[in-house]
Amino acid sequence: MTSTALPPHGDDEELRARLLELVGTIEPWDDLERTHLTTTAQWITSGAPLHRARKPDVPAMHLVSYFVLLDAPSGRLLLVAHRKAGLWLPPGGHVEPGEDPWSAVVRECGEELGIPATPPPTAGERPFFLTVTETRGPGVHTDVSLWYLLVTDADSITSYDQEEFDAIRWLTAEEVLEESPEVLDPQMHRFTHKLRHARAAVHVG
Repeated sequence: MTSTALPPHGDDEELRARLLELVGTIEPWDDLERTHLTTTAQWITSGAPLHRARKPDVPAMHLVSYFVLLDAPSGRLLLVAHRKAGLWLPPGGHVEPGEDPWSAVVRECGEELGIPATPPPTAGERPFFLTVTETRGPGVHTDVSLWYLLVTDADSITSYDQEEFDAIRWLTAEEVLEESPEVLDPQMHRFTHKLRHARAAVHVG
């Protein structure tokens, strides 16, 4: 398994270089993801702050790690009803200062679902998808989100963080695509199309 984790206590220049390398591993799904990748690379190299310093919107653009859990035998994906967002989303959270995005996945997976983060062998500890999205509601800001794919047995999730989530659901890709975009993360349909294509091509997960 190839790891592209960033140095947890490296200097800022090294961290940005490694993050830029990590983003460069993502194959864009469509023109929008291609644009988001370019925007993110420019943001990283601009010297702008990368991590959230104060909730909910300081700085106005900051780094997030999402993780989408796949139950490979059934092809179902886990979505959570996020209390604050009021949407069905993948689990995840903000990348803390001095923390690399994969470490954020490991931390959040344990905190929110009580399970270890297990990447598929074909993807390793690399992000699968990237989005740059303005949030809804008060404290509007822009999340630069690295979407990671994890594999697990659906039966392994027996609890979840009820302070963060109202409920959880396992949905097939087809069921996700049948959901109204208004109730999902605005990029969820695009992620699902990319994942279906990848699984068909190289059997991800």
